Amino acid sequence: MVPRQLYMSVWSDLAAEKRMIFMAGPRQAGKTTLSQQIARPFTNHVYFNWDIPEQRARFIENPGFFEEVERRDASIPLVVLDEIHKFKDWKNYLKGIYDQFHEGYQFLVTGSGRLDIYQKGGDSLAGRYFMFHLWPFTLAELGNANISHNAFRKNPLQISMERAEELQQIWSNLSELSGFPEPYLSGRKTTYRRWSNVYSQQLIREDIRDLTGIKSIGELETLYHLLPSRIGNPISVPALSRDLRVSYNTVRSWLLTFERFFLIFNLTPWTRRIARAIQKEQRVYLWDAARIKEPAARFENMVAAELYRAVSLWSDMGYGSYSLHFIKNKEQQEVDFLIADDHEPVVLVEAKLSDVQPSAALIKFQNALKVPAVQLVNEASGFRKISNGAQTILVAPASQWLAMLP
Repeated sequence: MVPRQLYMSVWSDLAAEKRMIFMAGPRQAGKTTLSQQIARPFTNHVYFNWDIPEQRARFIENPGFFEEVERRDASIPLVVLDEIHKFKDWKNYLKGIYDQFHEGYQFLVTGSGRLDIYQKGGDSLAGRYFMFHLWPFTLAELGNANISHNAFRKNPLQISMERAEELQQIWSNLSELSGFPEPYLSGRKTTYRRWSNVYSQQLIREDIRDLTGIKSIGELETLYHLLPSRIGNPISVPALSRDLRVSYNTVRSWLLTFERFFLIFNLTPWTRRIARAIQKEQRVYLWDAARIKEPAARFENMVAAELYRAVSLWSDMGYGSYSLHFIKNKEQQEVDFLIADDHEPVVLVEAKLSDVQPSAALIKFQNALKVPAVQLVNEASGFRKISNGAQTILVAPASQWLAMLP
């Protein structure tokens, strides 16, 4: 079992202030394992999983089942409710048990659907919970070379070449096996291939079909299998609509469903202080990046996942209101990523498989935004810092810079 210390720290911080915590993330990202690690220090705890028929039947008969837990001392029990969002009236249920029991119990609610989206509509749970996200393994988690959030904000361009070979090996393993615990920990490509084929099929044919009522499951699966070849370019809904012979709105709806169930994540364009900026495009990335065959696109997707993990966790922790974007103008100049905080740019990041010369677009947009800039390459023996007027561009191996992200 890999100790997920990065996320344990988030739990500890949030749980100190709130008695109900939501943990959302992709299916098989390790939510059950992390729940067990969280529960270990609790002398009294009970685990419920909606997907287990016996436990579901017990819940229907007695929604307050957790009161029957045998206590070994007077400490507050932890109640873990896994996949409870699949219960039709789950919002009202959680609201009810929180209002009645939050003084005497700690609740951890986990789900493989977007709990923040599910929350919309019906009775509001606002003010009753904090949420954090659990993602598949990333280099920043496995490498254990993180700097503090404050240190990163003071200088996003700091880097060390320590443990270079070890960190590059982790990066290579993530590229071939994905960051999902089961295939990654197996260390075998054959295990990854079997896992990846079954994973998307189960998620689409079970969770998505059962919870959304979408009937065109075959076309939905085809859409997901088309996405790896679209990584690195703006997603064209009209083109996908023509390929699948379904309506534009249907494709848009299906992409939102993939995002809701954590098969993909998407980035929107940054437009502030950028002349002639593109405003309506979006880019889509996969959580299972290892299924992307084209090396440059896979590399870009992996960088995107590392950055997305970082900004989501920083926001979950209350460090700021972080977001991740790309930049593109009508002259087709673009930079892959921009980290922003409260609608202000923080750092530009370009992903280039092997090019160590800063791109013209990176230089241009850094001049416009006046923020630090990084160009990441897949492999390099060292790093370079290049002056751009009063600004600096860091050209560095991805495995070294990404490993230090808070």
